[in-house]
Amino acid sequence: MPSGFRHAAIVGKFQARGIRPVLEEIAYFLIQQGLEVSFEFETARNTGVTDFDALTPQEMGARCDLAVVVGGDGTMLGIARELARARLPLVGINQGRLGFITDIPFGQYKEALAPMIAGDYETEQRSMLEGEVWRDGERIFEGLSLNDVVVSRGATASMVELRIDVGDDFVANMRADGLIVATPTGSTAYALSAGGPILHPGIGGWIVVPIASHTLSNRPIVLPDTGEVRIGIVAGKDVSANFDMHNLASLMHGDQVRVRRSASTVRFLHPRGWSYYATLRRKLRWYDGVV
Repeated sequence: MPSGFRHAAIVGKFQARGIRPVLEEIAYFLIQQGLEVSFEFETARNTGVTDFDALTPQEMGARCDLAVVVGGDGTMLGIARELARARLPLVGINQGRLGFITDIPFGQYKEALAPMIAGDYETEQRSMLEGEVWRDGERIFEGLSLNDVVVSRGATASMVELRIDVGDDFVANMRADGLIVATPTGSTAYALSAGGPILHPGIGGWIVVPIASHTLSNRPIVLPDTGEVRIGIVAGKDVSANFDMHNLASLMHGDQVRVRRSASTVRFLHPRGWSYYATLRRKLRWYDGVV
């Protein structure tokens, strides 16, 4: 079945040295495949690309039917949040270090993209989190996350004390450096470093992971994604909430962070034959010792 792709937007890690010729090479390749090509506005402005239309994320959602993201997972996370409500499919070309969600190596992009543009690809949906900060009965902040929502102490502060509820059920009070609520996508990010489990993206759930808990019995827990996780600030200084390590919100005692599944999802496209397990095997070096 033909893909129907007509107009691709290129998003790049514009902070990376020497990225402009890489982005332009990919752009002209897409043109050769019969696509109209534009650049995301900040990518074009910061790299000096002027030969292509520069579109805001909102314009990309209205005018494009494919986004090609060149960079690392951080680049993908940023644009995924911007484009989630537009449901624009994303393809990731890895110019970063890990590349869990930007999975096409740059040296292989031609072989990967050509059949995908022709309609031969794997597709998957990734869930997202909506987070809010409530103070004195009013919502004062909200954010969207593909990876995680993190409540944590400041760099020079001591532990924080948090109350965790799931829906109307009280779960625990804990003293720790913080708490992570992560999607399956985020289970291979900060949550993994904090000792959390890996959650397959096909599972309708998320993980709640304490960061350096004062009590060893406070362990990561996997929850269904149908309820709301509420994190109350009981004690601690310089506490903040962040959403995919962006959109910091300063918290006070009595504030509550509420996290639930977003109605928006992210649609990733992968080359035919892509495997989640193969990605884990490569990125986590699970093949070490195999002969």
